[in-house]
Amino acid sequence: MQSFIVEHYLNKAVDVYCGGPDVFKGTIEACADNVLTLNKEGKLTHIAIDRIIAMWAQ
Repeated sequence: MQSFIVEHYLNKAVDVYCGGPDVFKGTIEACADNVLTLNKEGKLTHIAIDRIIAMWAQ
């Protein structure tokens, strides 16, 4: 999944769903070592790739 994210979504705004009520939003800054890094208004969110259920462009 890491290579797919880098190839198709790097530097793009996305929503990431990991289950439950939360959806993480931001621009993908990096994807390495099985961790996805989102940037939203200067705040970074790090998500374990194996927890991602769905992702879509904003």
